[in-house]
Amino acid sequence: IIVAVGLFAVGETLYMASRRYAGKDEIVPLKGSLYMTAAEWARSWKAWLRGALIGFPIGAMPAGGAEIPTFLSYAIEKKLSKHKEEFGTVGAIEGVAGPEAANNASAAGVLVPMLTLGLPTSATAAIMLSAFQSYGINPGPLLLTTQANLVWGLIASLFIANVILVILNLPLIGLWVRLLKIPAPQLYAGILVFATVGTYGISQSPIDLVILYLLGATGFLMRRFDFPTAPVIIGMILGPLAETQFRRAMTIANGDWTVFYRHPLSLTLLTLAFIGLVGPHIWAWIEHRRRRGPEHVPGDA
Repeated sequence: IIVAVGLFAVGETLYMASRRYAGKDEIVPLKGSLYMTAAEWARSWKAWLRGALIGFPIGAMPAGGAEIPTFLSYAIEKKLSKHKEEFGTVGAIEGVAGPEAANNASAAGVLVPMLTLGLPTSATAAIMLSAFQSYGINPGPLLLTTQANLVWGLIASLFIANVILVILNLPLIGLWVRLLKIPAPQLYAGILVFATVGTYGISQSPIDLVILYLLGATGFLMRRFDFPTAPVIIGMILGPLAETQFRRAMTIANGDWTVFYRHPLSLTLLTLAFIGLVGPHIWAWIEHRRRRGPEHVPGDA
């Protein structure tokens, strides 16, 4: 929990505060009503359904996440829309409704690999998995049988939370918009205060506060130099599990390292991991060469 709060809350707050004078924020007044019109409702409901149907299955995949369904939904809505000229200009309602529905649906879908396999495919799932482990709950195939009440209670809480969000967000949209008028220094200070109080309240240890702000400084540097912070959380959750399974595999194989590439399944997984590691760099190099075009070869003088 401290790692997540330090990297995401404190680190992000410090980064945003450091960029306060990098540009000028401007709140553009909204023309018309804050609430959706009948025409916008008519244009949105199909995008909601398509986004949900795209988001949940991809989110439920062990390597799904929220980014793929969001971009896929946007591309589909842009292709199917009768108002293609609004995309990227004045703003098409379908381009907002579809990706947001896909994002929300995938957020529920990521619980499937987390609860059944213990694999967090997003930063939110990693934080939830860390909270489970702090209470001695180990997600996996046996969780549905050993602690079925917990699983179904979590599913019911998600349903109730979405209903409450609809009840709160639609009537109180004017109130949430007014939050943008809070001065940035007060907002940043409030986030740091709540992060500090929450962290200290877990164990009442000043050492935790030192760790919190060291991690916050690390998160700030990662954001400053464009390093993703989500893999850090996932790595800290899956790292001990990977080490345990690695030691188990070495014990079964009597210390023989070749066991990892002598079996087809492990070899396939290692190959996919290697492709995922070096593939983007190779693709970036190919794109760079393609943009440069053929090298100029001077002719004979």
